[in-house]
Amino acid sequence: MSPHPTQFALFDTELGTCGIAWTPDGVCAVQLPEATREQTSARLRKRFSSARETMPTPEIAQAIEAIVALLRGEGTALDSIRVDLAGVPQFNRRVYDLARAIPPGRTSTYGEIAVQLGDRTAARLVGQALGQNPVPLIIPCHRVLAAGGKFGGFSANGGVLTKLRLLTIEKAPAADSLFPP
Repeated sequence: MSPHPTQFALFDTELGTCGIAWTPDGVCAVQLPEATREQTSARLRKRFSSARETMPTPEIAQAIEAIVALLRGEGTALDSIRVDLAGVPQFNRRVYDLARAIPPGRTSTYGEIAVQLGDRTAARLVGQALGQNPVPLIIPCHRVLAAGGKFGGFSANGGVLTKLRLLTIEKAPAADSLFPP
């Protein structure tokens, strides 16, 4: 984790109340909605016990606007948002860089990312790294699927159904396999 004090804010989206935490170096966490606003806040406070809720900086306000737009189905790219990945293992960072390059409405697989990393046997490690993603949506782990277009896991509240919902919002073809147009 970053050595800087962390601040956070809650914000409303089409999915519910999300949270965002940041340091002077960028966004260090995105919390997808829990069942209630209070549970979303509690989850962030558990991860960052010294964090304080505050008004977003202009840069963080822009990040929030982009996330809200993405969850409204606007296909907004979040790749310009600065992230603070202090303390994140180098392997995970490499996985996150590749996942972050997947545009809204597109998907990849754990195996494809493993091949891009130069080790086709690393698909399981790719999945584990994505399961530890501190900034979902900004690093779009929901766009990475298991072999054969299967949805694989998703560690956010709601699990695979949340992943499917995100892919449906983004109009990703993978979502059509469960909900044909």
